[in-house]
Amino acid sequence: MKRIFSICVSIILIAGCKEKEAAPVSQQFCLDKELKSKISIEEAQAEPVATGVHLTGNVEANADKQVTYSSLTNGIINNVFFSLGDKVQRGQVLAEVKSVELNSLQSESGSIVQQIRVAERKLESLKDLYADGMSSAKELQEAESELDILKSEQRKTSANMSLYNASASKGVFQVKAPSSGIITAKNIAPGTSLNSESGPLFTVSNLDEVWIMANIYTSNIAEIKEGMPVDITTLSYPGKIFKGKISILSQVMDNDSKVLQARIVMPNKDLLLKPGMMVDIIALKHETTMQLCLPEAALVFDNNEYYVLIYKEDCSIEVRKVKAGNRNNNKIYISEGVTPGEKIITRNHLLIYQALQSF
Repeated sequence: MKRIFSICVSIILIAGCKEKEAAPVSQQFCLDKELKSKISIEEAQAEPVATGVHLTGNVEANADKQVTYSSLTNGIINNVFFSLGDKVQRGQVLAEVKSVELNSLQSESGSIVQQIRVAERKLESLKDLYADGMSSAKELQEAESELDILKSEQRKTSANMSLYNASASKGVFQVKAPSSGIITAKNIAPGTSLNSESGPLFTVSNLDEVWIMANIYTSNIAEIKEGMPVDITTLSYPGKIFKGKISILSQVMDNDSKVLQARIVMPNKDLLLKPGMMVDIIALKHETTMQLCLPEAALVFDNNEYYVLIYKEDCSIEVRKVKAGNRNNNKIYISEGVTPGEKIITRNHLLIYQALQSF
């Protein structure tokens, strides 16, 4: 009996062990819904190989869309209602000027008005006399001519006061914005004296379109052509690329800096590009050769090798070694390891790469 009992116990233990071996725990990395919402997947595509020429430059206001205001009269700035960088509308009062010329114009205008009243009464009187045969046609014509001259002088005085934006109630000339835009230069303050030799008071620029002035050094002149596409970046907006093209290429070297300048006309509706801002410019030279291109940020550099994450399914992500080639403005050409059409994880891929290392 004891032998039979021990045999039964042995059989039960062996069966229990085999049952445990038959049910191993399966481990496989899968993207859950939350993690998948945080990644970006892009399809690998071939693009014409483009090599870039690095240039430096700066942002300038479009000279064709700015107005510089100079004083038309002598006087003293009484009030200033704007600051550098302010946005202004056409016709908005920006400053007030006290001037003796306004006093002269007002006095002259008042005198002419009185003379016109006298001339009108004289003409009416002569008309009555002429009707009664007591005045000649010559006298009537002279009175009419005198009135016309006075009215012409009145129109001239009114035009001058309008030109200077005279405010009779305040006793000042009003300086009004000649156009809508941004104040990009300011050279006046309350108490500033104005005369015929005063320079520009302020500049109003429309910044909806700006100029990027690129500096081309002697070693790059042969490579830069009008119409070349360019990628523009600035430290103010990391990762943002402004696309444009070279509009005009100067034919004269700057005597001071010894560079040739190229103008890039850029739309700027959101006013991100501001005059005086320094920029980096990559002038792109496109070739006919096609090569697969990925965002440089999509690559993982580990153990002196480059890798990408190939997405097939949520539970099928492959870490693949690739051979990286030339770089061009945040993009990198891949010569081996990826074929067009494959899906690459390009955002938060490092988290997934590290997770895959433990499986």
